[in-house]
Parts: sequence; structure tokens; C-alpha cells
Amino acid sequence: MSKAAKAKAQVVRLLIPAGKAAPTPPVGPALGARGVKSMDFCKEFNAKTAHIEQGVPTPTLITVQPDRTFTFITKTPPASYFLKKAAGIEKGTGKPGHVFNGTVSLKHVYEIAKIKSTDEHLKHLPLESIARMIVGSARSLGVQVVP
Repeated sequence: MSKAAKAKAQVVRLLIPAGKAAPTPPVGPALGARGVKSMDFCKEFNAKTAHIEQGVPTPTLITVQPDRTFTFITKTPPASYFLKKAAGIEKGTGKPGHVFNGTVSLKHVYEIAKIKSTDEHLKHLPLESIARMIVGSARSLGVQVVP
């Protein structure tokens, strides 16, 4: 690797269960390859996500600087997590559009949209647009949205 390529900050995207970060895969190898002590990250991450229910999948963006320091941003859980929880199902369907696993109401969709609207990349969108995205996610999961 050239010096120019090494001097840039690297961004690592991981989906880590809240409060359960450990230096095992996927965290350990992803950070270890970049020279970051994974145990330091795990302690900070678990402290930051202590207020969230344990085990909730939390998308995390970790920025690793060339001097091996890091910063991280946690986002809200994926829409599919909320939809599965609201519909009371373990996993999506094998045939989306043909077989439905569960149903959620439009009220549930808007509640999920409110939670997702706090994410930085969705702040500029109206609530109705975010709700439409969630309806699309529900369709691909095999969850029927009823009014």
C-alpha cells in the first residue's frame, strides 16, 4: 500500500447488537486489520448503547484515523428489525409478494418512520416519504400493511 492511500481515514460499517459488542467477529477482524484495539471500541460502544435494549441491531459507522484513533456514529436499527418486531415474526418470507408472514397497521409504519426520521441521512425527508420506504421494506419482508 502506498503512503498516500494509508494517510486517509478509513470508514468501517458494522451491524452490532446494542450492549453486546465483543472483540469477536465481526468487530475484532474489522478493526484489527486497521490497527485499532477492538477492546477499546467495545467498551466505548457498550457504554454508549447502554440505554438501548440489549441485542437490538445497531448500524455503526467507525472512522479510523491514520494514527489508529477512532470515532464512531450509531444509527437507529434497520426498518426490517422494527417491522419484524411489530408483526411478531422471526424472519421474512421466502416468496415476497406471494406469501405474507404477518401484518402491521399504518399506525405502526408511521411510528417506525418517526424513529427512523431521527437518522442524519433521513432528516431532510418528509415523514410520508420515510413511511413509503418502510412500506416497501415491509413488502420485501412479506409483511402486509393494513390501513
